[in-house]
Amino acid sequence: MKIVRLIVLAALLASVPCAAQAQGKSAPKDAALYFIWPQNGAVIKGAFWCRFGLRNMGVTHAGDDYPNSGHHHLFVDVNEPLDANKPIPQDKNHLHFGAGQTEARLELLPGKHTLQLVLGDAKHYPFNPPLVSEKITITVKGSPATARPVADLEPRGAAHRHSGH
Repeated sequence: MKIVRLIVLAALLASVPCAAQAQGKSAPKDAALYFIWPQNGAVIKGAFWCRFGLRNMGVTHAGDDYPNSGHHHLFVDVNEPLDANKPIPQDKNHLHFGAGQTEARLELLPGKHTLQLVLGDAKHYPFNPPLVSEKITITVKGSPATARPVADLEPRGAAHRHSGH
């Protein structure tokens, strides 16, 4: 009997790291993440304001763990699937808005681009199931000489740099 208890205890302890990695927070079923601007199919000349919408949840800062709230992440030209068990990446294609921003001025190179919003929790994990917007496609017109790559962007209020908290 003592051996059985030890085996059960070992199995429980082995599962703790996995549980710590998978955040598993769920968003309200009626929550919605969407673009206010631009809309799917928009043709845009030069720089533009990208505005984010969220319904039936609140927007807060990264690190603030309030119920039914999170912060925006903007995926630019991302085709890889989202891993709900890992923090959202931070790089030139995965922009974090950890100061609670709901808009950003973007300057993308001319051509077609995809945009998608993902809501992250206080620790940058997606909700489970992930709360994402529709992936939209926009076309940017303009001179390549005046556009900056997405890595050079600074959203209004400055994007939160992922610190791995």
